[in-house]
Amino acid sequence: MALPAGAGLVAYNAAISRCARAGLYPRALALFREMRGRGLRADEYTLPPLLNSSALLRAPPAAATLHALLLRAGLASHLHVANALVDAYAKLSRPGAARAVFDEMPRRDVVTWTSLLTGLARAGAHDAAVRVYRGMAAAGVDPDEFAVAGVLSSCAGSTMLELGRSVHAAAVRLGFLPFLSVGNSLVSMYAKTGALRDARTVFDAMRARCTITWTALIVGYAQNGRGRQSLEIYTDMVRSGCRPDYVTFIGLLFACSHAGLVDAGRAHFRSMVTDYGIAPGPDHYACMVDLLGRAGRLEEAMDLLNRSSTELDATVWKALLGGCRVHRNAELAERAAEMVWRLDPADAVPYVMLSNLYSRERRWGDVARIRALMKSRGVTKEPGCSWVGVNGVMHLFHVEDRGHPRAAEIYRKVEEMMERIRAGGYVPDTDWALQDEAPDGRERGLAYHSERLAVAFGLLAVPAAAPIRVFKNLRVCGDCHAAIKMVAKVYGREIILRDANCFHHMKDGACSCGDYW
Repeated sequence: MALPAGAGLVAYNAAISRCARAGLYPRALALFREMRGRGLRADEYTLPPLLNSSALLRAPPAAATLHALLLRAGLASHLHVANALVDAYAKLSRPGAARAVFDEMPRRDVVTWTSLLTGLARAGAHDAAVRVYRGMAAAGVDPDEFAVAGVLSSCAGSTMLELGRSVHAAAVRLGFLPFLSVGNSLVSMYAKTGALRDARTVFDAMRARCTITWTALIVGYAQNGRGRQSLEIYTDMVRSGCRPDYVTFIGLLFACSHAGLVDAGRAHFRSMVTDYGIAPGPDHYACMVDLLGRAGRLEEAMDLLNRSSTELDATVWKALLGGCRVHRNAELAERAAEMVWRLDPADAVPYVMLSNLYSRERRWGDVARIRALMKSRGVTKEPGCSWVGVNGVMHLFHVEDRGHPRAAEIYRKVEEMMERIRAGGYVPDTDWALQDEAPDGRERGLAYHSERLAVAFGLLAVPAAAPIRVFKNLRVCGDCHAAIKMVAKVYGREIILRDANCFHHMKDGACSCGDYW
């Protein structure tokens, strides 16, 4: 409904603002078009609610139009207008545009910094978000609770535990711990960086909790190899009266998968539908297929997929492919790989998994065929790398990497490691080598995987009383898993390895995953 014919700018500004606050975003934009049609020019009060409406409608063209208009009208000098523009681009996942506006601003306040930081964090540009946080501190601007929650998210995403601890200290100093968003972010950050005790401590101290809080802890325990405890936390959550959501059940099913709890997984999969009315999505099916595949129930996994009415994505078929790799079912693996290729032709995972499966079976001709197919289709594999943080500096390693300044020491330490773990009973599993070489050649190839180089550097550089925290972008191979467990034992160290799948807390020759990952 149009405003009365005599309505002026003040009336339109008020109406647009009311609509934006009420979530009537299309109506807010329609009023703006009507206003302009009547010859009224926007001022600095018109544009912020319109920019927010454009962002929440996921309408980049509308935001760009408003941006051009405010530049022509000379309104960019108003701080709250520029802040709204930074925030809009951030919400639209256009961090580059948000940064460009930010850099042009002659004045900034905490809202400006926070809008940019949280936008970068949401977009997954975690290193950039951390740089903004540090720039904020250098500029003498104290963060608000939203900035703290945002940078904690980026600490988790970029595995910066020590920075996360310093942000936690800042949150205490600034009195932000009572804010639910800050508490949730702390629980999530500690869980995602492998500091599970700290996550639990923060959780226990929180005065109020919500579904996000409980879910963060459930997922954290699951990812850190504490599947049974994860299910116990879920029981406590239900008893507390807090209702689980879509993400909670992903965490539960992940916990069941990594603890081998097939019956519990089936029960929770049914419960999400019958007790909570949550329709399972691709993530839930991927967890169920992973659970059944790990347990060797590949036919049941296929039956589940055949009965599904959900549109399945490549993740589900990659989960099936993973189960086939574990149980060496090449025929079904090839079918699963074909499904992945149909859904995501550029995904390198099925090529790598098939190649790994064939190499473990010594089917070198098939390994060559898959690699040739991958090359002919222009698909490239993400290179494996591992990194370890020491005194706030990340040290990155690739397979057989000699680029580190202390490479000579690291390689000597690897040789020492191998000698000591062999004496402790370690026998290389050359099934994990991916080349058709003599056994000693395959063994040498395994010795210089990126995670072993990172562990060797950790032994050299991380104080003896501290755990060695290694992060890997891909899944750790079975032989490295066995070797690093033995390293932890013979050196008397705790080694926390996070791969693409989960955390492995290794101590005294054992791993939190129970060798089931």
